[in-house]
Amino acid sequence: MMAYKTPVGLYYSKEHEWVKLEGNLAKVGITDFAQSKLGDVVYVELPEVGKAVLQATEQKSKEMEIGAAESIKAVSSIYSPISGTVKEVNEALKDQPELLNTKPYDEGWLCVIDAKDAAADLKNLIDSKSYEAHIATLE
Repeated sequence: MMAYKTPVGLYYSKEHEWVKLEGNLAKVGITDFAQSKLGDVVYVELPEVGKAVLQATEQKSKEMEIGAAESIKAVSSIYSPISGTVKEVNEALKDQPELLNTKPYDEGWLCVIDAKDAAADLKNLIDSKSYEAHIATLE
């Protein structure tokens, strides 16, 4: 089994997004596991600033999508791990989509969401140890 980076202090969704909370602002990206399964990312579709998003649940909807990553293999939707309003997007990904592959937790972040109720949403997310156990079941 491959060892994937799962930094401590982030929250993870079972759909393979991560959240770093700073007050009410949630920086969001995709996990190392997700980028490795995608393969080489060639294009990233980012959400519009001001878009209202809902935390992804089992029943996916357009309001839960915050973008897509296109790789040589496929196009994958990226779902919001938290509800709120998109405040900022990572413009660097437009010219350097490969940052999703090379630095998924650093320069490869997707967007910042102004969380509506972070405390409630965090109850549906997991910590790094639980996320590692989750991806171990997928390998």
